[in-house]
Amino acid sequence: WPRLGQLTFSSTLEKQKTLKADKEVDVKQLHLHKPLEVTWPKVNKQLLSSLNKSCDSCFTPLQRELFCIMNTYRDLFYPERTALTNGEEIRLAYCLHALNHVLKANAQVLSNNGKRRDRKLGIDTDEYRDQGLTRPKVLMVVPFRECALRIVHNLISLLEVNSDKKIDVSNKKRFKGEFGSEPEEKPPNLKRPEDYEAVFAGNIDDHFRIGVAILQKSMRLYAPFYSSDIIIASPLGMRTVIGAEGEKKRDFDFLSSIEILIIDQADIYLMQNWEHVLHLMKHMNLLPLDSHGVDFSRVRMLNLNNWSKYYRQTLLFSALQDPQINSIFNKHCFNYTGQVAVRNIPQIGSISHVVVQLPHVFRRLEAESLTSVIDTRFQFFVDKVLPEYRDAIMSHTLIYVPSYFDYVRLRNYFKKEELNFVHICEYTKKAGICRARRFFLKGEKQFLLLTERFHFYKRYTIKGIKNLIFYELPTYPHFYSEICNMMKATDSGVDATWTCTVLYSKYDAQKLAAVVGIDRTAQMLQSKKNVHLFITGEN
Repeated sequence: WPRLGQLTFSSTLEKQKTLKADKEVDVKQLHLHKPLEVTWPKVNKQLLSSLNKSCDSCFTPLQRELFCIMNTYRDLFYPERTALTNGEEIRLAYCLHALNHVLKANAQVLSNNGKRRDRKLGIDTDEYRDQGLTRPKVLMVVPFRECALRIVHNLISLLEVNSDKKIDVSNKKRFKGEFGSEPEEKPPNLKRPEDYEAVFAGNIDDHFRIGVAILQKSMRLYAPFYSSDIIIASPLGMRTVIGAEGEKKRDFDFLSSIEILIIDQADIYLMQNWEHVLHLMKHMNLLPLDSHGVDFSRVRMLNLNNWSKYYRQTLLFSALQDPQINSIFNKHCFNYTGQVAVRNIPQIGSISHVVVQLPHVFRRLEAESLTSVIDTRFQFFVDKVLPEYRDAIMSHTLIYVPSYFDYVRLRNYFKKEELNFVHICEYTKKAGICRARRFFLKGEKQFLLLTERFHFYKRYTIKGIKNLIFYELPTYPHFYSEICNMMKATDSGVDATWTCTVLYSKYDAQKLAAVVGIDRTAQMLQSKKNVHLFITGEN
């Protein structure tokens, strides 16, 4: 497609056919619910002007193509959503889709209520089956309270036809107090990359859930889940209410009739706790344990037959392609209308953004299976890589470890071998971080173990690096160039002894392509030898 690029479409029912993008979309052709036809162009125009983006029509090219897919009710996976560039226009597009769905569903219920009152008593018919087993229709999973705040602001804006007709929003003051943030003064010397500032803007608490009820001329925030149309929550917020097997107080019946599941910024959950996402997916669209006062004569047959999961649309947005995110799309999404995934291959890797002259050695390890790769990597590192760095000449060695479990294993091994090292992870206290950074910079400690999550949440510049080991390729490709470029924080000149070693296996093809590009990846996976790349500041 012109803007989305390479799409893959799969369906268990439909024959393979080419999906074509609509070149121009008229709002009236989309059959939006009445107020949205008026409010959408205005709200979107305001957003685009605030982002310094111009657009002739009421959709940006990205919004138009995404909404065309959303409106067919197919599952969608878009792995190029970034907080810095397109995050807000995507958020507004899925808010329009979710609100349109809820308004139409509620309008149908109200219409059928009137018809039932008018019809003669005693006549039973399936015409009026217009509801699920529970009321919530849309679940939006977002990482931080700030994201929920922006979604609610979008929903309010889309419901207000003009400035004179403001809708009544109950509990608005409480919501702003709990989900808003005080503008805190940051130290003037604290510099963070732009993408960090965009992701961690506002209130970044990750434990919340809130029900939103959409009424005829008002909106109710903090509605009980069984009286809500839309639920906005974080994975942790969902995990604590769903509970675990054996717990007395747990509830997941409200997930039984979810018709649209939106998982935004899925990559951030890899840095939080991915288990919470898997736990949520296992409890989606199960038959409720209690009736919750439902009128069974109004419940759709697909819900009664426990077919809800085949009619649920899942919209998955992420900043990257990752096997764990792919598995959610492949193993937990059963939409009978089919699935659309954006599958663009990175032509140029993040290695091109390394500005220091540095030899990069990619060392391939051979693993028999995906399950054995963890142990194989550890053994390869201990037997073949670490002995080369034990010499005192190879001081100032930073070891970057994406997985916390690998980090603990390495830390325990280093302690057992009594190696001269310090370690920093996301749980290390501020005093411990300062002490470790100082020892490493002065050369009092030879090794520094650093976790990816620490880098994700803090983005500190580690000074004093002369040797760099990537125990595994980073989850975010731009972290590779960021870590390599930390070397220039030490010396203004080029140090001829600087080294960079990367461990990879054939199972890291996706991450490898994002770092070195698709052409080099193909060569590296075909060759059994180690690959040496020398990157200068120019290429």
